[in-house]
Amino acid sequence: MTTVVDVPSGVAARVETPSVGDPRLSRLSLNQRTTAQWSLREALDGTRAAGLSSIGLWREPVAEVGLETAARWVADSGLRVSSLCRGGFFTAADPDARETAHADNRAAIDECVALGTDVLVLVPGGLPDGSKDIVGARERAAEAIGRLAPYAAERGVRLGIEPMHPIFAADRGVVSSLRQALDIAEQHPVAQVGVVVDTYHLWWEPDVEAQIARAGDRIVAYQVCDWITPIPADNLLGRGMMGDGHVDFPAFTRAVAATGYTGDVEVEIFNADVWAAPGEDVVATMARRYAELVEPYL
Repeated sequence: MTTVVDVPSGVAARVETPSVGDPRLSRLSLNQRTTAQWSLREALDGTRAAGLSSIGLWREPVAEVGLETAARWVADSGLRVSSLCRGGFFTAADPDARETAHADNRAAIDECVALGTDVLVLVPGGLPDGSKDIVGARERAAEAIGRLAPYAAERGVRLGIEPMHPIFAADRGVVSSLRQALDIAEQHPVAQVGVVVDTYHLWWEPDVEAQIARAGDRIVAYQVCDWITPIPADNLLGRGMMGDGHVDFPAFTRAVAATGYTGDVEVEIFNADVWAAPGEDVVATMARRYAELVEPYL
């Protein structure tokens, strides 16, 4: 009998793979980046084959096939789209670049509508080339979100500010904590601007459970993956499968559940070894780890 193993660790699976129809899978969503080795078509088919009901999409794979085609495939699949990633990158110093970013974010909102999701994940952006003014960059991000929020509201889309681990503050996300994200979000109606709670980015935050409670119904997405060490040379690829690193998933999940959050739970992993494994093995491991470490605490 062949032993079932988890990927990418290669260790024997600790629990059985949930089968299609298992109610524990009802809120589990495959974020497309977790199976970056799959095309959009393969990701939709693989998500359904694993018994999941939702998928988190990225704009680039959607653009590769065209929005109209992608929307038709999603509708035919019967899957929910838990979120679309990503908008944002608001921090350019040049006014023309900020106008370009605003137009692109409006387009992203329209793509959400076409794909049937009401959540657009925002990555705020890092420091402009040559700049050391992180305060100014953060202020520009806040201003841009305020400008974008009314259009999102018109289209029935909620903006989800994703705070990013401080390791990414220079190049990707000048909003580094849930506290900072909420300081921006709370300037707007809850129906327009919320926050993304991502275990990878927030596990370090000293008062994160208090900030999750503060977030309440501003949580528009709950994303899970692990923080693994040693950190790879490309720190963007340092996300691990749940249970392979340092994150306390039961504590995190209890805190999110206590807010009344009832949405999907996306697994979003950037990891070269995960991407090198067969997609179906990745999704099976993901489902097992989710059933063991996350779902019981929702």
